[in-house]
Amino acid sequence: MWTVIAIVAVILLYFIAVYNGLIARKNQAKEAWSTIDTQLKRRYDLIPNLIETVRGAAKHERETLQAVTEARNAAMSANGPAKADAENHLTETLKSIFALSENYPTLRANENFLELQRELTDTETKIQAARQFYNTVVMGLNTQIQQFPSNIVANMFHITEEKLFEMDEAEKVAPKVKF
Repeated sequence: MWTVIAIVAVILLYFIAVYNGLIARKNQAKEAWSTIDTQLKRRYDLIPNLIETVRGAAKHERETLQAVTEARNAAMSANGPAKADAENHLTETLKSIFALSENYPTLRANENFLELQRELTDTETKIQAARQFYNTVVMGLNTQIQQFPSNIVANMFHITEEKLFEMDEAEKVAPKVKF
């Protein structure tokens, strides 16, 4: 009798441990996504300042500035899977701002532009690190959900896999810089 109780207790404790591990990984994934959101908010706050600095030096480059503004607004309002696509598009349009600086030597020398460019570059680096961390956490969660016997616990409690943050094809291509 005690043997049966001990076996049931061990199985129950195992299920509890697996369940708690899955919940911990699920919460880590949420926290990692929140870190990405924090860095994106920083990016959103910097972009208007960068646009105004560039606008002052390159007034007739309205199309580029408008594209960046529209991409920022689209990224801010996107949710779910569309968020990653909107962020990738915003990253792509930001590259055009830096290309503008090549055409305007006074803009490149402007302290405000240089500081904003540094801040934006730092933010982009932090976003990439946050995305990498998110993907690492999600990969751990998804692997645990797929592995036996933790997949049984995951299915019992409807714990599902998370989607990795992936780049679109346009972002994988290196930007062309012309002098």
